[in-house]
Amino acid sequence: MSKTQVGGATANTRRQGRNWRDVYAARLVLTDLLVLVWVVFGVQIFWFGIAAADVRFGGNLTEVAVSYTAISLTIITAWMLMLGIYGSRGYRVLGTGPQEYRQVADGTVRLFGLVAIVSFLFQIDFARGYILIAFPLGLVVLVFSRWIWRLWLGAQRLDGKFSSRVLLVGSQDSVIHLARELARQSAAGYLVVGACIPGSFGLDYLPGTTVPVFENIDKLQDAMAAVGADTVVVSSSDELPPQRMRELSWGLEPGRQHLVVAPSLIDIGGPRIHTRPVAGLPLIHVETPRYEGKRQFAKRTFDIIGAGGLILALSPLLALIAVSIRLSTPGSVLFRQERVGHNGAHFRMLKFRSMVVDAELQLSGLQSQARDEGNRVMFKMKNDPRVTPIGRFLRRYSLDELPQLFNVFGGSMSLVGPRPSLESEVTEYESHVHRRFLVKPGITGLWQVSGRSNLSWAETVRLDLYYVENWSITGDISILWRTAKAVMAQEGAY
Repeated sequence: MSKTQVGGATANTRRQGRNWRDVYAARLVLTDLLVLVWVVFGVQIFWFGIAAADVRFGGNLTEVAVSYTAISLTIITAWMLMLGIYGSRGYRVLGTGPQEYRQVADGTVRLFGLVAIVSFLFQIDFARGYILIAFPLGLVVLVFSRWIWRLWLGAQRLDGKFSSRVLLVGSQDSVIHLARELARQSAAGYLVVGACIPGSFGLDYLPGTTVPVFENIDKLQDAMAAVGADTVVVSSSDELPPQRMRELSWGLEPGRQHLVVAPSLIDIGGPRIHTRPVAGLPLIHVETPRYEGKRQFAKRTFDIIGAGGLILALSPLLALIAVSIRLSTPGSVLFRQERVGHNGAHFRMLKFRSMVVDAELQLSGLQSQARDEGNRVMFKMKNDPRVTPIGRFLRRYSLDELPQLFNVFGGSMSLVGPRPSLESEVTEYESHVHRRFLVKPGITGLWQVSGRSNLSWAETVRLDLYYVENWSITGDISILWRTAKAVMAQEGAY
């Protein structure tokens, strides 16, 4: 392809790279406005009816009456301003992670506090129901609308749209690793379109991709122009001393081109990372994970309340499944199996029996049969002959796991955590994999919501260790929500 063709092919993508952030933010502004108008005026009509109502403020001598329509317009305008001030539409928080939702919540809560202070200082006699319904409902609908937009944005990013076009800079190993991780997380909005690897003689494309490779780091702007990149991501600084990094940042066009530095930290959650500038050095502080004290108490409380509530709510379903198993196949209703849990302690894990009675005895005969790649340690088969007809249905929707709620309530398991391990699997673990025993095993976890049995063993370990290193209550709630979607999708369940 000629230089003219390359330039023509990338001119449109450069324009998209300049504009997609503003276009998406403008759509959010319109949606936020429509949501707030619908909620605030809807609550006004619900509370006061169609007829106009007034709010009075000031003392008895200087009492002033203002229409609630004017108050609603003022609240909507202030709400829109707060969402903008708190950066809820900034491109750095859009598309992935919980920060966008936090910004929406922060702006809403602070506006609510401001309204409370103003009403107290100026003696404004707001109807309490109007305020107490409008703000929580507005927050819920705003978050829901952002979630819908995020689904749409994720679908667009699968096609390479509404994404930062990234040129990677660094050593060959670090560039290949980062390109692979960014390709796997396309919803994050980083589309790798080129790589600059000093000393990459004879390497035209990144291995296994169509991403072109450039060698001369001194012609970075030419490389960005050739592939239509708007973001430079430095994956390693071996070839970039401090002065060269500073010159690189100076050479980028402000507002249109961006510089991102990816440190050699992997699988570290955001809450553990804090940036602290010291003498011009952007020092990154990484907190060590802690598994005791108030965090452990909070997790155990969450487990007791969650498991207890689910046991009560699902008791009719539990009874129906138990009766169905008893009537359909010979043998016990529950299957009890020895598993390895917190700090290596053994416990008896409960499941609804989904296999024939002598399933354990048949296992040795199945070990040599072909099964899904990636289950080197965990034995999994898509068409396991030991599974009963009703067991296949239970496994498809993960209903066989429900008795583990009693394990959670008793304290041997958690609602969310690494997969409970068999003793036979533990003997094959490498030393670093034993870190998964620092927390209780869970009914569900990152493994279950990220592909389940379709994942390779290495990926399963990586997800379990990521959870152990970064667990939090908000993370648990997110995983439980994703579990419901994964169960309905039935992907990897067998």
